[in-house]
Amino acid sequence: MLKTGVHRISMASPADVSGLKRLIDEGIVEPTTIVASIGKTEGNGGANDFTRALATLSAAELLSRYLGLTTDEVTERIAFVWSGGCEGVLSPHMTIFTREDVPAQPAATQDGGRLAVSVQQTRSFLPEEVGRLAEVHEVAAAVRRALTELAVPPVDVHYVQVKGPLLTPAGISDADRRGATVVSTDPNRSKAYARGATALGVALGLGEVDEAEISEEVIATDMQLYSEVASTSAGGELTNCEVLVFANSPLYAGDLRIGHGVLRDAIDMDGVREALHNAGLDATVEPNEQSRRIRAVFAKAEAPVGGLLRGQRTTMLSDADIHWERHARAAVGAVLSALTGDPRIFVSGGTEHQQLPGQAPIAVIVEA
Repeated sequence: MLKTGVHRISMASPADVSGLKRLIDEGIVEPTTIVASIGKTEGNGGANDFTRALATLSAAELLSRYLGLTTDEVTERIAFVWSGGCEGVLSPHMTIFTREDVPAQPAATQDGGRLAVSVQQTRSFLPEEVGRLAEVHEVAAAVRRALTELAVPPVDVHYVQVKGPLLTPAGISDADRRGATVVSTDPNRSKAYARGATALGVALGLGEVDEAEISEEVIATDMQLYSEVASTSAGGELTNCEVLVFANSPLYAGDLRIGHGVLRDAIDMDGVREALHNAGLDATVEPNEQSRRIRAVFAKAEAPVGGLLRGQRTTMLSDADIHWERHARAAVGAVLSALTGDPRIFVSGGTEHQQLPGQAPIAVIVEA
C-alpha cells in the first residue's frame, strides 16, 4: 500500500527553507519521498510576483543537495505550487506532501480509504493557448490519468490544485511577432482566463460538465459551468500546468483523510464546519481541540457579487488602491484562522469556474 504524509512548515521569507531542512536532517521527512509542495508567499499575487519563483528555486536548491539532482531535475520530479499574497493574518508557509510504500493495512479501506495524491503535468503551452481550450483539454486529460492512478471515482476526489501559466509581456510579444492572438494583452487580466480554463479542465475531467458545454466563448464568462473541487492559480513562473489531485483512496493507508465544502461568502463559518465534517471531524468542538487534528486547509477567496455582503456594501470592488483579491484573501484568511486555530492557511484569490459566482471551494486534511 501507499501512504501520504503531510508536513506544514512555517517560513520566515520566500527563500526560507530551514524548516524543511530541519525535518530532513531530523529524519522526519525522507527527501526521496517528497512529491509536491503547496505554499503561500508574501508577494502581491499578481503577474509580477517573483516570490513564487524564488520560493521554488530555494526549495529546489536545497533538495538537489539531498537528491543528487540538478535544480531543473528536482522541479521536474516535484510539483511546487505557490500562491502569492499573505494579507491580514495569513502566515507564509509551505505544506510538503510525501508518498511512500507501507505494509498492507486492510482496516484503512473500511471507511472509504485514506488521503491519496496524484501529481500530473501537462505539456507546455504557447502564449496563444493560455486561457483557451488547449488548457481545458490538457488539464482534463491529466485529471483522468490521476483518477486511474488513484483507482477512485470522481466522487472520492475532494481537491484538485492546478497551477498554470499566465501571459507575461515576453509571451505576449512572442505571440505578436508570430502573428498569433492571445486571450488578453493585459498580464493581470490573463489570470482570470488561465484560472478559468484550468478549472473547466478539472470539471471536464471529473464529469462535472459535458464537453458539449465548453467552448472558447464560455471561459471566464459563463460562470454557471464550474467544478466543486477545483482550486486553480496562474503565475509567470510556469509554461505548463501542474495538476495535484487529492482523494481518499482504498489503495492508501495512514491516519489522514481529506474533505471539502463550499464557502457561500467570505464570512461563511458554516462552510468551514461543513468541510471539517466532510473530512471526518466533529465540527462542533472548540477551535483549539480541532487544531490538533487539522493538518492543512486550502481555500479560494472571492469578492461578493456586486460588492454586497449579506446585503451590506463593501469596498472590495470599488477600492482603487487595493485589488479585491487582496481584500478577499485577508477576509477569508481571518475566518479560517479563527475557526481552525492556525493562520498557516492556503488562500488563493479568483474563483472563475470554481463554485458559483461569489462562492469559493474549501478543502481540509485531518487526522482520521
